[in-house]
Amino acid sequence: MTTTDLESRARAGAWVEEPIEAVAAALATDPVAGLAPDEAARRRARDGANEIRTSKPPSKLAIAVAQFRSLLVWVLLGAAGIAAALGEWTDGIAIVTIVILNAVIGFTQEYRADRAAAALTRLVAPRARVVRGGRLFVLPAVDVVRGDVLQLDAGDLVAGDARLLEAAALRTEEAPLTGESQPVDKRAGSLPSATPLAERTNTVFLGTRVVGGSGRALVVATGMATELGQIARLLATAAAGVTPLQRRLDQVARRLLWASGAIVAVVFLLGWLRATPPYELFLTAIGLAVAAIPEGLPAVVTVALALGVQRMARRRALVRRLPSVETLGGAQVICTDKTGTLTLGEMTARRVVTADAVYTISGEGYVAEGAFFVDGTAVPPGPSLLNLLRAAAACNDAWLDSTAGRPTVVGDPTEGALLVAAAKAGLDRAAIDASMPRLGTVPFDSDRKRMTVVRLREGRPWAFVKGAPEVMLERCGLVWEGGSMRPLTEGDRAAMVRASTLLASEALRVLALAERPMESSVVPDTPAAAGQAERDLVLLGLIGLQDPPRPEARSAVASCRRAGIRIVMITGDHPATARAIAREVGILGPADEVVVGPQLDAMTDRELAERVAPVVVYARVTAEHKLRIVRAWKARGAVVAMTGDGANDAPALREASIGVAMGLAGTEVTKEAADLIIADDNFASIVAAVEEGRGIYDNIAKTLAYLLAGNAAELAVMLVAALLGWPLPLLPLHLLWINLVTDGLPALALATDPVDSAVLARPPRPAGARLLDTRALRLVALSGGLTATVTLAAFGWELYADRGLVHARDAAFTVLVIAELLRAFGARSDSRSLWQLGVLSNLRLVSVVAVSYALQLAIHHVPSLAALFGIAPVSLGQCLAWTALGAVPLVVLEIRKLRRLPASAPAVSGG
Repeated sequence: MTTTDLESRARAGAWVEEPIEAVAAALATDPVAGLAPDEAARRRARDGANEIRTSKPPSKLAIAVAQFRSLLVWVLLGAAGIAAALGEWTDGIAIVTIVILNAVIGFTQEYRADRAAAALTRLVAPRARVVRGGRLFVLPAVDVVRGDVLQLDAGDLVAGDARLLEAAALRTEEAPLTGESQPVDKRAGSLPSATPLAERTNTVFLGTRVVGGSGRALVVATGMATELGQIARLLATAAAGVTPLQRRLDQVARRLLWASGAIVAVVFLLGWLRATPPYELFLTAIGLAVAAIPEGLPAVVTVALALGVQRMARRRALVRRLPSVETLGGAQVICTDKTGTLTLGEMTARRVVTADAVYTISGEGYVAEGAFFVDGTAVPPGPSLLNLLRAAAACNDAWLDSTAGRPTVVGDPTEGALLVAAAKAGLDRAAIDASMPRLGTVPFDSDRKRMTVVRLREGRPWAFVKGAPEVMLERCGLVWEGGSMRPLTEGDRAAMVRASTLLASEALRVLALAERPMESSVVPDTPAAAGQAERDLVLLGLIGLQDPPRPEARSAVASCRRAGIRIVMITGDHPATARAIAREVGILGPADEVVVGPQLDAMTDRELAERVAPVVVYARVTAEHKLRIVRAWKARGAVVAMTGDGANDAPALREASIGVAMGLAGTEVTKEAADLIIADDNFASIVAAVEEGRGIYDNIAKTLAYLLAGNAAELAVMLVAALLGWPLPLLPLHLLWINLVTDGLPALALATDPVDSAVLARPPRPAGARLLDTRALRLVALSGGLTATVTLAAFGWELYADRGLVHARDAAFTVLVIAELLRAFGARSDSRSLWQLGVLSNLRLVSVVAVSYALQLAIHHVPSLAALFGIAPVSLGQCLAWTALGAVPLVVLEIRKLRRLPASAPAVSGG
């Protein structure tokens, strides 16, 4: 059989359903003695190393060149060249510095991102124990080949995808593939080929870890033919794409280029027809071209994003790529994992059923703080409850580790939850070990569905047993009630079955606890010897456990709903558990749908894209399913955020509009593929990041509107003057100074405006929406028109008052600067008045306007600067008159806001 055939069989799941003898025959190996060493060497030479191959990342030069593909960057570089040609070296150097700074930031972020695929190789086990020629060898994992027999024990990393030959209480942790932290019980045997990945209990997978028991397995796939290799292939096909902000900025650059070019051409033509001196005409045209381009825009975007990064960091969201800050604010769909994101990622005992009562346990996670309630009333633990919890702690292999601060579980999370429940009743595991020494253990396995620990109690062996209720009830003859035992009746059994069914319907994992004193002093240590210890048991009751939703998850989901964001849960967990958690946190409604992995397999990509809208829960999914779901939403034009922590999430994170990795539980490959890392793995932190992202977008949009309105005013002043046959009101040097004073620091200050508390009360903007919509462009035209009107009024008044061209230009120059500075206050919102926002709520803007105003007056009174700009000193009367005239645009715009909105409009939070 060829290598290609073997890979096809592995990916098709054929190894899952065939008898192990047929698998061994197909691989030409001995399931007992393994491959002969020389045959293994031949296969190693033929198939290559057992490693995850990744595509070669772009070179550093290619990444650097990619930073200069934006049209806006080239427009700015052209403006810098023009400024330098005019002798304005300071302006030219400033523009080039801004471009280079943005390129350096972009290069750094992209270079780090392209290490994502390489991180997959860290999941491969460095060493493996392999049986060859009947002998056990310890080999580098890269030398493992198809047909090898692996020896597996607790703590081992699996060195290939392998069918189990034998398993003794074998359990593996498969979070890198399925995203679920619960250990999976493994057993030898055959399964249907259509069995979902998360339910292939007869197979172990490359990169997963053995957490309990032992076994032997026959390697059926290595390297890129494994499930982990398939993830690497998917990651290579996933495209990060261009962010919405980058697309919108390019659109702005194109429109600016055409509009400014047309206006410059008109001014140049009119001046030429009127016989304006060629040199003056050239300088004016060039000055207009420079004035039309908002040189400060890249700096504004960088500052707004950088400040957003700082604010997000304070809210537990760490940004890896600057543009993604804004992208998350535009998210229309958030595809989220369940375990550890919507839930705590820590199993918790929620309910206890004894013959006396049904208890609810408060407290979450592994912190031993909580109380016991019956019908909503806190009660002290009674004898039956204490007996059950003592048995839960006694029949247990886990430990609670508090050395790092917050307790963590060493061992099975379910057993850790039992220890915490016992601790809430004052039962300490160490004290139990001291008073009742362990004599023997029969470990849990998926066939028996129970576990037994024998301890020395009251001078005799005492068996403590836990397991599946249906199995345990068959072995119980007595029941604890009150402070004594009594016979277990059929009515008792039926009541416990009903209670178990009810707990299971709430997506709780149900365990039954029992005990019995042993007559024999022979302590069982194998399943075969456990019969005497596991009969005629005394039923203590049932305990229901669950990885509970985070307390803040419901409110965070509700915030997303109010914000018009669709929340989609994607999990490898069982559909019933997924449904219950989705209902509890508010994701799943009556009209919403749940889809499982096999149903996804039956859909084409087009069918999935057509059906994806009403589906809010996906269960039993694989890495490929997650990638297809993200692509289906993107095919509908949605901006999609994808969260995850396992390697199986990495392709979907890379493909999504923005990938969000979990900082605590996330694997390295997931973090490297992500744009954003949530430090506390909390869904509420994602919502906080969405809020910050929307605020950043608002700041960028309103700053751009402010810049364009200023540029429009300058161009309108020059165009109208040319049409009226007036001398040019502004010299090229005036235009450059105006850009420096009004487009620089005021724009940066606007970019730091506080985030509006109402940003999550409106729907997300459409994916194809422009950075400035029609309404915003009308406001730009109105603002620019008002500023141009007062400027031309000042120029015309001085010109026709016979005060001379120098004074007329001085008036136009100063009025335009003052109008732009004051208009910055009104630019903070297109709907809320200045008094509603609070004049002092942005102190940076107040300071910048004050300094810029002082600089504008200063150049009139410093002789060398006055001569350079061709202006004269101003009197106090002129200063007051020009300031009053420059305030007209702000006043008109504020009156417009008051007429359009009721006076009770809410104020911005924090200002």
